[in-house]
Amino acid sequence: MKNDCIFCKIVKREIPAHKLHEDTETLAFLDINPVNIGHALVIPKKHFPNIYEIPEETLLHVIKTVKKISHAVKKGLKADGINVTMNNDPAAGQIVFHAHIHIIPRHINDGFSHWRGKRGYQEGEKEAVVQKITQAL
Repeated sequence: MKNDCIFCKIVKREIPAHKLHEDTETLAFLDINPVNIGHALVIPKKHFPNIYEIPEETLLHVIKTVKKISHAVKKGLKADGINVTMNNDPAAGQIVFHAHIHIIPRHINDGFSHWRGKRGYQEGEKEAVVQKITQAL
């Protein structure tokens, strides 16, 4: 646990949260700044800053909780769909540096659009990108 982490403080019950689910390794609660009503977060109880540092066994438990909460959000709120997302690093929109996954209920015509690609690949660019990524594995 980190003393200055807001999510660690929620786990330690130092800050209140509207809890949806808790088990030995994870906690799910409503986001205080929801994209749509019912927007939830699932976090590991132990502090890991992002997807790069969370152990695989912990991430597995987190994603199982995400699936459980996603079903409940969709059914309970009669959502038409669910977005599941995780922001890692400031460039991707991460503002709380405790690993967490967003579950966002979606409704047809809720006013949110989906990502649109900026451009297609140039000739030979796909192959170069594949090579860079596979070399990093």
